[in-house]
Amino acid sequence: MFHPDFLKGKRALVTGSTSGIGLAIARALHEQGAAIVLNGFGDADEIAKLCEELGATHSGADLTDVSQIEAMMDEAGGIDILVNNAGMQFVSPVEDFPVAKWEQIIALNLSAAFHTARLAVPHMKQKGWGRIINTASAHSLTASPFKSAYVAAKHGIAGLTKTLALELAQDGVTANCISPGYVWTPLVENQIPDTMKARNMTREQVMNDVLLAKQPTKQFVQPEEIGALAVFLCSDAGRNVNGANWSVDGGWTAE
Repeated sequence: MFHPDFLKGKRALVTGSTSGIGLAIARALHEQGAAIVLNGFGDADEIAKLCEELGATHSGADLTDVSQIEAMMDEAGGIDILVNNAGMQFVSPVEDFPVAKWEQIIALNLSAAFHTARLAVPHMKQKGWGRIINTASAHSLTASPFKSAYVAAKHGIAGLTKTLALELAQDGVTANCISPGYVWTPLVENQIPDTMKARNMTREQVMNDVLLAKQPTKQFVQPEEIGALAVFLCSDAGRNVNGANWSVDGGWTAE
C-alpha cells in the first residue's frame, strides 16, 4: 500500500511517546522515514536509547504548562505530523473529585492538543500538507462512572478534531481521532497484580472480567495496531479521511 520511506522529509511530533501507545506510533512513523520528535517523561538513559534507536530528538516539556508547550514547538521547528497522545487518568466520584486533578487532566488530555495544534497549523498550511492525529479513547464515544475528567476531556478531543478537520479541509491538512479500548501496555500490565489482590481474583479473571469486560473480543488492543493506523492516516490512501473517529476497541462502542 505504501512506498518505502514515504514519510521521508516529514517531521513528526508525538506527545507522550516515551512508552506505550505513543512510542508505538513514533516507531511506526519512523519506519516510514519520518523524523521523530519524542515527548514525555521517564528514565533519562532509556529515553537516550530511544532517541538513538529512532534518530529522534526529545522534549521533556510538561504539557500542562502552556509556556513549556510553546518552547517545545519552537524548538521542534516545522511539524508536518502532529500526534497528540499524552494523557492521564484519575478515578473518583464526582463529589470527591479533586479540583486540582480535574484541571490537570483537562490541561493535559485536552488543552495541550489545542495548543500544539494552533502552533503546528501555520507550517502545515504553508506546506499545503499536514496530519493531525489525536489519541482519544473509547471514552470519547461512551462513558464510565467515576471518570468525569477523563471522559469530558476525551469527548472534547473528538469535538476539537472535527473542528480542525473542517477548518483545514482545503489546506491539505487532515485531522482524525484514534479511539482505543484497553491497550496492552506496561501501564495496564502493572495494574493486574494489585487488582488480583484487591478483588481476590486470578490473573485470568482480572483480565477477562475486569479489564476486558467491555471488549467483546476479550483481547487487548496491541500498541502496534494503533501505530499501523496512524501510518495509514498519514498516507496518500488516507488523504480523504478527515474528521473521523476510528474505534479500535474490539467492538466495545458497538453495543
